[in-house]
Amino acid sequence: MFATALMAVMLGACARTPATAADLNLRDVDGNMVNLSDYKGKVIILDFFATWCPPCKQEIPDFIELQKQYGDRGFTMIGVSLSRAYDTKALAVDFGINYPVLIDDGYAAAVYGPIRSVPTTFVIDRNFKVVKKYIGARPKEAFEADIRALLDQKPQ
Repeated sequence: MFATALMAVMLGACARTPATAADLNLRDVDGNMVNLSDYKGKVIILDFFATWCPPCKQEIPDFIELQKQYGDRGFTMIGVSLSRAYDTKALAVDFGINYPVLIDDGYAAAVYGPIRSVPTTFVIDRNFKVVKKYIGARPKEAFEADIRALLDQKPQ
């Protein structure tokens, strides 16, 4: 049993991270189509989460705060829910989420994954390059350091 669990962790750690951010065309919690490429030129944190996931919900207040702090400087937070639209919208309203929350149709998790654990978070620079991938929850300071470093870089 331990060997099976260890193998699963190792395979998850070895999953490929795309070098260039794949464009996503997903519906948001209100049913509107959103294209990830519309945010090209911004620093993006793309967070795959689920409504039933306690660590995912724990990160949301930090993401809200980061969006408030850096949204007017060329940053955007984007959540991609692996849960049902109804549950996701209720969570977004309950938390007062101030950033786009998209509903995965199965495509996003396949292109950026496979996503084997939530939260899984990608940091994308202004040139639409994936520069980091985090599996599991992280403190606000980790994301803030990434955002600051990338906002200070000039787009190419």
